[in-house]
Amino acid sequence: MKPLEGIRVVEAAMYGFVPSAGAVLAEWGADVVKIEHAVTGDPQRGLRRTGTFVIEDGEPNPNIEHANRGKRSIGLDMSNPEGLEVLHELVRDADVFLTSFLPSARRRFRIDVEDIRAVNPKIVYARGSALGPRGPEAEKGGYDMTAFWARASTAASITPEGTDGVLSAPVPAYGDTISGTNLAGGVAAALLKRERTGEPSVVDVSLLGSGVWAMGHGIALARLKKQPWVMAPPGAQRAYANPLTMLYRTADGRHISLVMLQPTRYWADVCRHVGLDHLVDDRRFATADSIAEHSQEAVAALQEAFGSRPLAEWTRILATLSGPWAPVQDSVQVGDDPQVVANGYLRRVGDLELATGPVQFETETPDPTPAPEFAAQTEEVLLELGFDWDRILALKAAGAVT
Repeated sequence: MKPLEGIRVVEAAMYGFVPSAGAVLAEWGADVVKIEHAVTGDPQRGLRRTGTFVIEDGEPNPNIEHANRGKRSIGLDMSNPEGLEVLHELVRDADVFLTSFLPSARRRFRIDVEDIRAVNPKIVYARGSALGPRGPEAEKGGYDMTAFWARASTAASITPEGTDGVLSAPVPAYGDTISGTNLAGGVAAALLKRERTGEPSVVDVSLLGSGVWAMGHGIALARLKKQPWVMAPPGAQRAYANPLTMLYRTADGRHISLVMLQPTRYWADVCRHVGLDHLVDDRRFATADSIAEHSQEAVAALQEAFGSRPLAEWTRILATLSGPWAPVQDSVQVGDDPQVVANGYLRRVGDLELATGPVQFETETPDPTPAPEFAAQTEEVLLELGFDWDRILALKAAGAVT
């Protein structure tokens, strides 16, 4: 049994952030009913071009599948009085109401906390926003590129010194997906609180807050030292005090990342693995202080060593290395990583390989199902609510549902 089996979630949300929270809750076993505009649906369905990638006719669309796997879809016009009645029936016995609508839209559609709680006093009300529920900009919207990536300092922090411009987020919905997982976790905590106390919660997660949290360690250092965290230019071999926390280029142009925060503990083992046995007992690398003093010399030796073989050979040789290391992989290569495969971090869903949610229970791999077609379960959901066919057809005729 999945942890959230028996939990009903009503999701009134668009694009990537809040829907990705619904996708995580669905993977945890919740029945997530996605409300989409009765005519146009979630605008994300029409997003066919992302960066240099174009989704052609007939191809599955990751732009909708990633954040909407495992849900049911109902086409509903919440501005229609009859549509609002249907919404009330949906939330009456639901456990969670999940929304990304701005405060002004929530008031206009009468789906704010007070409106939903008037129908179901015990419902957990979960809101995703760009900039948080308080402050002078609480009514404003935004996207992960603006609120998470740019405003919360990731963009400036990851852009190397001397770069003309600022680096963009690495993939679409980067901040959305992280923030959505945060929101799903908040909903789960609120459900536990309600189970224990009977009291429902209002859960808030913002893209800005998630971005600040993701950058939290660096922000704390920067605020303490009163200088911004800025990346070194690519290829700049700044070993600082530890040559075992570096990227090293292999003979075939790939890279290996070493992250060994205790250099004296791992120095001898690294040297033996990479063919630098003569440096194992070198006094220059005997203590943390001496390693720091001679770090550039150590980096030069390691660069030459790693540059002598391709990554495939190093992967075999370093299999017994005791310290943490990893190959630098791109978004295609990660799908062939034995650990990714073994743990089911990617699963085939129809014609797509989708990343599964990062939480596993009882060491079982999540088994995502495809995102619903637009309004595909409208009639199914209405019948479950007790609507007869005469009423369903009347709602369709009135444009309240699709």
